[in-house]
Formats: sequence, C-alpha cells, structure tokens
Amino acid sequence: MNKKTIQLGMVIGVFALFSACKMNAQNDNNKRQDRERPSVEELFKQMDANEDGLLSKEEVKGPLKRDFAKIDTDEDGFLSKKEIEEAPKPKRRKSKNRE
Repeated sequence: MNKKTIQLGMVIGVFALFSACKMNAQNDNNKRQDRERPSVEELFKQMDANEDGLLSKEEVKGPLKRDFAKIDTDEDGFLSKKEIEEAPKPKRRKSKNRE
C-alpha cells in the first residue's frame, strides 16, 4: 500500500471513532434528562433508614442534603413528607458538554 492510502485510512478511522464517542455521549445525556424525579414516597422508602417517617440530614443525599436547611422550614432538623412536597424544585445543573 502506498503512504496516502494508509493516511486516508487512519483519518477515516479517527473520524469514525470520534463520531461513535460523540453519539454515545449524547445518548448518556438524553438518558439523564429522561429520568423522572422520584416521588416523595419513593424518597422515604430509599432514605428513611430508621423508618420513623422523617428524614434526618444523615439519611438524605443529593439535592435534599445540599438544600436541607431550605427545605426544613420548621427548623426541627428533620424533613417531613409535607416539607419535601412543598420544597422548591432543585435547579438543574448545566452540563459542560451542552452545545
């Protein structure tokens, strides 16, 4: 084979690899956006370790942990189902990869 054919093959291969990676990244972003937020009941099933009907700061994670003080409107150190239902929805973080 001559040198130009090899170079052309390499360029095509790199382009195909780049295209495949880009499509995979877009699919991952779409999957994240399609996920629905869990219901209050689901949150309590997942996080209420001691099953007392309240969530402490130690039991929660993610946006609930980050915004705990804002959501805990009665300032008792626990989140009730009512407080979570009435909490403002967390703002989505902007992805660095968005075009």
